[in-house]
Amino acid sequence: MPAHTPHMTSEAQLAPLDSRYVAVNDLPWKPTPTRGIDMKILLLDEQTGLMTALFRWEPGTELPLHEHVEIEQTYVLQGSIVDDEGEVREGDYVWRPQGNRHIARSPNGALVLSMFLKPNRFLVGELAGKELK
Repeated sequence: MPAHTPHMTSEAQLAPLDSRYVAVNDLPWKPTPTRGIDMKILLLDEQTGLMTALFRWEPGTELPLHEHVEIEQTYVLQGSIVDDEGEVREGDYVWRPQGNRHIARSPNGALVLSMFLKPNRFLVGELAGKELK
């Protein structure tokens, strides 16, 4: 089964068509290539790039210029994320179409749930050409 939840210890005992009940608090926070942003991967399909993850942004963090290779969706659980197009606040949702490019910031920190069909492509700096996964 290509889709899985990394670090979910009980997943190996499940049949391919069983539901996956994820104890999110038991999953580790994993650093991303962007300092100040950590993530917990809830669902990952490495073959297709499909990913659902919680992202924890420290106050003042900036995610460099990147492109959304496919549709990206984000629901803000705490705090807010800002870019040149607007701000998505706690309890709000934003989705970005394929090809959208932006720099995202979190002046006061945030906890967000994001869903990707394919990883972002970074366009500048040391992350240029890399994908977030």
